[in-house]
Amino acid sequence: MVVETNIGWNGWRIARWTAGALLLLTPLAMMQLSSEWNWNAGSFVFAGVMIGGVLLLYDRATLVSPSFAYRGGVIVALAVSFLLVWVNVAVGIVGSEDNPVNLSFFMLVLIAAIGAFSAGFRPAGMARAMLGTAGVQMLLALVIGTAPSTQRDPAGVVGLVILSAFFAALWLTAAALFRHAAKTAEVRAD
Repeated sequence: MVVETNIGWNGWRIARWTAGALLLLTPLAMMQLSSEWNWNAGSFVFAGVMIGGVLLLYDRATLVSPSFAYRGGVIVALAVSFLLVWVNVAVGIVGSEDNPVNLSFFMLVLIAAIGAFSAGFRPAGMARAMLGTAGVQMLLALVIGTAPSTQRDPAGVVGLVILSAFFAALWLTAAALFRHAAKTAEVRAD
């Protein structure tokens, strides 16, 4: 059961959006200080969509459930999704950002989103979706790790497995938080 709550512009929400705006303004300030920072308008639009999208999705989650465990699960799931996309676009997970193999890592975010929608954003279903995403993360690392192109990558198979294990641990953390939220909701329902 999804419970709608109404949360207005409280101090935490203002702080989140202010931090997001400051995060987006950081590259602009750094461009004034160093020639190594050279963002174009497209980079700022992309970063704005990424940061704003995460903040909007979190705001929506606060309307769905007042549970701190549920919100924590949403925070972790959004953070790992953000990091996966950001790392992949900035430097690439396998080789450089231009390596077409890296496109497969965007599927992880899509898998998590499809799982969340399929679960109706209910905590128990969200836990299963995040668990499944963690499994696909490691399976993807195994498949890509055995490819010849990965063998030539400076980070190699070990780097790919370590990075994938880090992301899988974050997906599993989100799953555990959603599972806790589901158990807490069951106790309240009884």
